[in-house]
This record gives sequence, C-alpha cells and structure tokens, in this order.
Amino acid sequence: MGLVSKLFAKPKKKKKKNQPATKDTSGQASDISSRFLNNDLSKNLQTILNTTGNSADIIIRQIDLADDPPIKAALVMVDGLIDDKTVNESIIHTLLNDYSLQEAVSIEKSFDYLEKKLLPITNVTSVYDWNDLFGKLLSGETIIFIDGVEKALSTSTRGGEKRAVSESKNEVSLRGPKEAFTESMRTNTSLIRSRIKNPNLWIESFQIGKVTKTDINVMYMKGIANEKIVKEVRKRLKRIDIDQVPDSGFIEQLIEEKTYTIFPTVYHTERPDIVAANLMEGKIAIIVNGSPFVLTVPALFIEFFQAADDYYARFDISTGLRFLRVLIFFISIVGPATYVAVTTYHQEMIPTLLIIAIAAQREAVPFPAYVEALLMETTFEILREAGVRLPKAVGQAVSIVGALVIGQAAIQAGIVSPAMVIVVSITAIANFATPSFSMAISTRVIRFGLMTLAAVMGFYGIITGLMMMTLHLCSLRSFGVPYMEPLAPLMIKNMGDTIIRIPLWKMKSRPKLISQKNIIRQGDNQQPRPPEDNGS
Repeated sequence: MGLVSKLFAKPKKKKKKNQPATKDTSGQASDISSRFLNNDLSKNLQTILNTTGNSADIIIRQIDLADDPPIKAALVMVDGLIDDKTVNESIIHTLLNDYSLQEAVSIEKSFDYLEKKLLPITNVTSVYDWNDLFGKLLSGETIIFIDGVEKALSTSTRGGEKRAVSESKNEVSLRGPKEAFTESMRTNTSLIRSRIKNPNLWIESFQIGKVTKTDINVMYMKGIANEKIVKEVRKRLKRIDIDQVPDSGFIEQLIEEKTYTIFPTVYHTERPDIVAANLMEGKIAIIVNGSPFVLTVPALFIEFFQAADDYYARFDISTGLRFLRVLIFFISIVGPATYVAVTTYHQEMIPTLLIIAIAAQREAVPFPAYVEALLMETTFEILREAGVRLPKAVGQAVSIVGALVIGQAAIQAGIVSPAMVIVVSITAIANFATPSFSMAISTRVIRFGLMTLAAVMGFYGIITGLMMMTLHLCSLRSFGVPYMEPLAPLMIKNMGDTIIRIPLWKMKSRPKLISQKNIIRQGDNQQPRPPEDNGS
C-alpha cells in the first residue's frame, strides 16, 4: 500500500484547476500529470516512455537541428505502423540536411519554419495535448518534438504492412469488377471514390472504442441520401460505448433496429461495386478500419437475394435467376419439414407407387421421420461447420468424404432412409445457393423450427410457421425503412428491382422510401433503338 500511495499522491498535489489528472480509456491511472505538453524535451520523452511502458515498438530518434544556438529535437514513432521510406527521406533526411534552421532567430520560429515551409509531407499539424498526441502516434503518424516548445508536430507517415487488393472470395462474380475491400479503411474509401468521382460523396469520421479507438467512416451521397437516415446513423454510432471494435460485425450488432430477430437488418459486403451502387440509391455506407466488410443501411429483405451479376447481365436472365433464388430460399426452409409432414400425416398426397417405395425404405428405420430428419440435419451442420473451420485442403476433403461416408453408412445401418438423405442433401445445396451468407444462416435456423411444427401439426404447422415468419418480417424496420419494402408496403413503382429486374433503361427513379429528394437517376429516351433509316 505504501508504494501505491506514493505513486498516486504526487499527481494529486500537482493537480491544477481545469487540468485534472488524465486517465487512460481502460480506467487505469496514467503517467500523464497534465493534459498539455511540456516545453522540456526530456520530460516529454520520459512521459511517452512511462505511459507506453517502455514498449519495444516505440522508436525515439533524437537529432540536433542547429548548433548555434543549439536546437534539440526528437522524432517519436511506432515501428510497424509507419512508412519507413517516408520517415527517412521526407523527414530525417530533410531535417539533417537543411541549413536554413541555422538562421532561425528563435526556437519558436524554427518550429513554425518546420511546420509551414520545410517538411515535404502531405499533412503536418500542431499537437498541444497528450490525448491528441497519443491518438495520432498510435495511428501511425510521426511526432516531432523541439526542446523549448510546448507543442509538437504530427506528420502523416502512416504505412506498415497491408494486404493488397485482391479478388473477393466470399462473393464471387462471373462478370464485373474483381476487386474486394481490404483491412485498410483508406484503401476501401479510395476504391469507392474511384467509382464515384463526385464531390457530393461525403465522408464523416468517428472514433469508437474507449481502448482501441477504432476509426470509422460514414459515407453517403449528399443530396441523394435521406438526411433523416443520416442523422439516425450518426445518433446510433455516437451512443456506442464499448472498449473495442475489432470488426464491422460489432458495429452491425450495436446499430441494428431490433436485436431479437434471426434476419439480418444491416447489409454487409466486401465488393466496392455493390457499395457504390447502394450509395447511388441513397443508402449509407459504414467503413470500419481493420475490417474488409463494409456495412450499408438501410437494408431490405429482397436485397439479400440479389447478386452483382444481376446488373451486368440481360434483364430476362437476371429475372429468371432471381426467381430461382427465391425458390431455392423456400426449398431450403420447407424441404425437410415437408417430407416430415407428408410421411407422418399426409400420405394420401403422395402418388401410390412413390409412397410404397418410401414405405419400403422406412420399414427398417427405427426412428420416426422427425427424428430421422433432425439427426441428418444436425450431422450436416456439424460437417459444414467442420469444413469452414478446418484448413481449405483438409476442410473440403472432410466435407465431401464425411457426407458420402456417413450418408452411405447411415443408410446401410438402417438409421435413415435413402429418401431422407436425398431431401437433406438437396436442402443443403439449396442453402449454399443463397447469395448472402447472413440470410443463409437464418434459413438454417428457420428450417429446424418448421420441422418441429411439421412433426406436431403437419402442413398446418408449416403454414402457421410461414405466417408467423411473414408477420415478423413485415414488422421489421431498418433505420426507419420497412424491411419488406417495396412488397409491404406495396409500392408498384419500386417493383422493377425486386424479384424481377426490369431493363436498365426503365430504372428511372431510385427507391422512394430511401431517397426522398433526388429520386431521378437517369434521363428520358434511354431505350436502345435501331439506327434510323437514312434512305441508303
């Protein structure tokens, strides 16, 4: 207790009015006794070392800017977060080889000369307090101290190792751009900027996470995005009070409208072309530093069944594929439940020859159809999860071999019937065909609920479950916008980009409930026409 009292007694005596002893964001006492920097270089450097615990990645380079009068300076940076080439060539080389500092009359003028004339860096700003200094230092900027000056210079030298822009692995596109977002927020914003070269593409910065201080950008088209939705996004982000934000998934869970729902109400993607298209519809993008997935709000139910390829192909082909995806969605939900209901309660609905074949297969199976379906579905979920978590080469082998071996062995052992294996396999394949992974997970949960209702009430249970699901979907909202729009409420003018996809030249207006001001996105007379007859 004596050592602890000594450590904390001294700062309390030195505490001045309006300058309380600062604490770090984790709640522990900091070594910083004042908010503001000191004019003594050695004390400033010692404060940095004490606050960071003499961390091995904190680099301090002390240099002499001039000899007569003597001007001592120091550069502080974090190894791994800086661009070494920029620091060496643009800062250290410039400071050591510029003799104009020798002519400076005072140290203050030397500081102003460095800030305004000497350093060939994109962004150079003055720093006065420790909180701002550590925020910039731990973001990859280099801090320049000059002895005798109660402020420091922060220079933009962010760098370090970054993953290069590559093709998307989760959202594969047969036609269209192949670029995908990375973990670098500035790289992600540049990928979007390169597609929308318009000054009305605004970016607002936030910093969330009391400990991690994660940078977050909110991007939207000024004049197209609904200002009420933009304000709501700001409000929900500002009220977040959390220690860390390691990924955009944290933000997604903290800003969604309703927590107790299995349906995703925030859309996420790693494709810049999808984000750019959503921005042009009036939606808002949320970019989290360190995450390759960008969030877009508001999200609509039908959006999770649309793929980027739909807009790069002909409208009739895209419409057919969307109908197929909706059909796949219902198959993945009601496939096993329908089999359980038919074999348990409604045998008269099956053709005679087929019901005889199914009865012959099930004669040696000791379990009812519900237990049989539950066993197979659980087994497939285990195989699917194992295939995702294992390394790629091993995971694919485990998924394929496991499905074949376990399915065949289960049939031969008389645990399940061949018909059940076929139903569960078709359902699993249909689930993989859903474009959005978050929606595919939701269907897997619904499937088990409908199977239980089918085992209790047959088709009546399935219909009851679907009605409950529909009512729940109609009650959802995403940032004030109805989740089932434009299906519920029904908006005929916005139906051209839902289950069907009308030709591009007919998509004249943006979704009305999302963008309420500038809803016209293309001019008249956009329909392709053959060349006029010139009489030749």
